[in-house]
Amino acid sequence: MFDSHDFYKKRLSVHIKETSRYLKYIFNGHIAVAMLFFISALAYYYQQWLVGLPEDFPTAGIMGVALGLLVSYSPVRTLLKEPDLVFLIAAETKMHAYFRNALIYSFVIQLYLVLLVAAAFGPLYFASFPDRSGQMYLLSIAILLVFKVGNLIANWWMLKVREPGTRRLDLAVRTVLNVVVFYFIISGNMLMAGITSVMFALLFLYVLNVSRKQAGIVWDLLVEKDQNRMQTFYRIANMFADVPHLKNRVKKRQWLVSLVSNLSVNKKNTFDYLYRITFIRSGDYLGMYLRLIVIGGLFIYYIPNVWMKIIFAVLFLYISCFQMMTIYQHHRTNIWLDIYPVETKPKQQAVMKLLYQLSIGQAVIFSLVFLFTQAYIGFAITLLGGILFNFLFINGYVKAKLV
Repeated sequence: MFDSHDFYKKRLSVHIKETSRYLKYIFNGHIAVAMLFFISALAYYYQQWLVGLPEDFPTAGIMGVALGLLVSYSPVRTLLKEPDLVFLIAAETKMHAYFRNALIYSFVIQLYLVLLVAAAFGPLYFASFPDRSGQMYLLSIAILLVFKVGNLIANWWMLKVREPGTRRLDLAVRTVLNVVVFYFIISGNMLMAGITSVMFALLFLYVLNVSRKQAGIVWDLLVEKDQNRMQTFYRIANMFADVPHLKNRVKKRQWLVSLVSNLSVNKKNTFDYLYRITFIRSGDYLGMYLRLIVIGGLFIYYIPNVWMKIIFAVLFLYISCFQMMTIYQHHRTNIWLDIYPVETKPKQQAVMKLLYQLSIGQAVIFSLVFLFTQAYIGFAITLLGGILFNFLFINGYVKAKLV
C-alpha cells in the first residue's frame, strides 16, 4: 500500500542531505569571513544612520512594500522530480499527506527570511515610532506570519490552474493587497488595515473556489517550478563546487559576443576565445559580475568613511574574483574540448588573463566612484591597491586552484 507521508519523509531526507552537502561549500571560510564583515559593517552604519533619522522618513511605505513582497513571495517546495510524472500520477488521490507536508516544509524554510526582515526593520520601526511598545511590533510580526500562511496556501491553490496569465493576475492583485495591508498596519491605521484584510480574505475565498473547479493537479507545472528552483540553487552552488546536476543555460547576446571576440584565429588564442564567449553567453557569470559591481559601487558611494569605502572596494574585488574563477571548471564535462588540436596548458593562462581583465576593470570602476564623490585619496589607493591586490590574489591563490 502506498504511504505518501512515508514517501515524503524519504524524499525530504534525500533533499536535505543533498542541499546540506552544497551549503557546506557555499558557506566556507572565505564567504563566512566576508559575510561577517558585511553584517558587522552594515549594522554599525545602520545604527549611525538611525541616530539622524528624519521625522518625515517614509518608514510605513518602505516597510509596507518590503513586508508585502515578503508574504507575496511564498513558493511551494514539492520536491517532485521528472520521473514522478510517470510513477505518481496514478497515485494522485493518495497524495494528500505528501502535499500537506510539502506546504508545512515550505512555510518552515521561509521562516528564516521572515525573522531576518523582522530583525532588520526592528530598529527602524522603533526609531520612527518611539511611542509604540514592543508588543505592537510583535503583533505586526504575528500578522505577517498569518498572511504568509495565507499566501502560501493561495499559491498552492493557484498551481492547479494551468493558465499562466490567471496565475500572474492573482499574484499581482494579492501583492498589491499585501502591500496596502502592511502599509496601514505600520502607519497605525488599523481601520483601513482591517478593511483591506477583508478584501484579501474575499480574494482568498475566490482563489479557493477557482481551484476547486480545476480538473486536478497540474503535475508538469509542479515539477517545472520545483526543478527551476533547484537549478537556481545548483547555479549558486556551482560557484563553489562541481554540481553534476546543473543544466547550463546559454544566451545568444550576439552584440556582446562581437565586442569580445576580436581575436586573431590561431591556436594560441583558442582558450582565450572560449572563456570570453563562456563569460558572455553563460547564464551565470556576466550577471553576477555586473551585480557585484553595482552593489559594491553603492556601498562605496553611500558609506561615509573613506577607509571603510576602500575596505569594501577590496572586499568586492576579492568576492568577484573568487566567484569568477569557477569558469575554469565550466566545460569540465564537455568531451568536445578533448579533440581540440591544441595543448591544454594555455587553458590556465587564458582563465588567469580573463580574471585580470575583469578584476582590473572592476577596480577602475570602483576608483571612479571615489572620484565622483571627490574622495581623491580613496581614488588613488583603490586604483593602485586594487590592481596590486588582484595581481597577488590571482598569481597566488587562484593559480594554485586552477589545476
